[in-house]
Amino acid sequence: MRPTGALHLGHYHGALKNWAALQDLHTCFFFVADWHALTTHYDSPEGIAAHSIDMVIDWLATGVDPEKATLFVQSRVLEHAELFLLLGMGTPLGWLERVPTYKDQIANLKDKDLSTYGFLGYPLLQAADILIYLARYVPVGADQIPHIEMSREIARRFNALYGKDPQIEAQARAAAARLPDDVRLQLQALRRAADQDGLLEKRAEAEALIAASKLSRPEKDALRAQLGGGRRQILREPEALLTPESKLPGLDGRKMSKSYGNAIAIREERASVEQKVRRMPTDPARVKRTDPGNPERCPVWQFHLAYSDDATRDWVQRGCTSAGIGCLECKQPVIDAILREQQPMLERAQPYVDNPALVRDILDAGCDQARTTARETMRAVRDAMGLHGTTA
Repeated sequence: MRPTGALHLGHYHGALKNWAALQDLHTCFFFVADWHALTTHYDSPEGIAAHSIDMVIDWLATGVDPEKATLFVQSRVLEHAELFLLLGMGTPLGWLERVPTYKDQIANLKDKDLSTYGFLGYPLLQAADILIYLARYVPVGADQIPHIEMSREIARRFNALYGKDPQIEAQARAAAARLPDDVRLQLQALRRAADQDGLLEKRAEAEALIAASKLSRPEKDALRAQLGGGRRQILREPEALLTPESKLPGLDGRKMSKSYGNAIAIREERASVEQKVRRMPTDPARVKRTDPGNPERCPVWQFHLAYSDDATRDWVQRGCTSAGIGCLECKQPVIDAILREQQPMLERAQPYVDNPALVRDILDAGCDQARTTARETMRAVRDAMGLHGTTA
């Protein structure tokens, strides 16, 4: 996560609750993406350090456990930057320009000058963040799937460029030399489309082309081995692990966001929670207490869907449509549920609020753990690229 300061309940329901569950199933790395913050806020970095501590306290409050997962700061594991640099040597510029969020953010953040190399390259930095840990899964929302697919393409291209098995390559080259020129060129084009562009259906076409050739069986086997991999896997192709969509909107029915002023912080004070929920807009048809309403038109109903049990929802449905209950009555179970959810979070957070040095100790240990894993990957990357003299 980018360090934006204290997090809100939308972050909890949309990501952190899932993180806490995943740490019991997998080896997990969760990091403060401070370099990513600079891709859009390069001119105002002064709050990043403080925001990082606040954000990690919220992680800990929601159940992310440093005994189960590795928590670290991106900029303190310099191997991320090295892999970003080396991947940049072979990543086509067009791949970066076609990322959906690239043009979207330029259009939406008009107050920022995003015509920078850092912003153009942030999907590649994101790929390096993932690939350096040989990640199998990346928990993301649906809008981030294109980024994971790009990471897969980048890993595939790197392995194709630098993971060649010399013996298989020599046998395949000799076999390809015996093909007619047009067939050899067609086979090369299909391989390139499969390996570099991610068009896996082209691999089946190449298989058919090899099978139809007049080469000997050993020669066909050599070409198939080259086509099917025939190379070392240096970087693993990750898979998107789709995070369940958050069912918690903002207080006004839009997406919860601090910039919209419609958020409840994970560690919001009790009085503030009560005031914010009581001031939530309701069904505009309920002008007077005696006017019946429709829960489907009321933002408060969305909170009941996230927090209330079936009996409470039934009470709301009957009471609202018959004007049997008022809007403040309807909101009270939501207030109670949010406060119940927050209480254990507040208790878990308090030791770190009282002593932020505990957070720094956790991040120190996490950075050491992350660095150890990242260095192993970088040794393999440098070796594959022939950069033996740079091995740390």
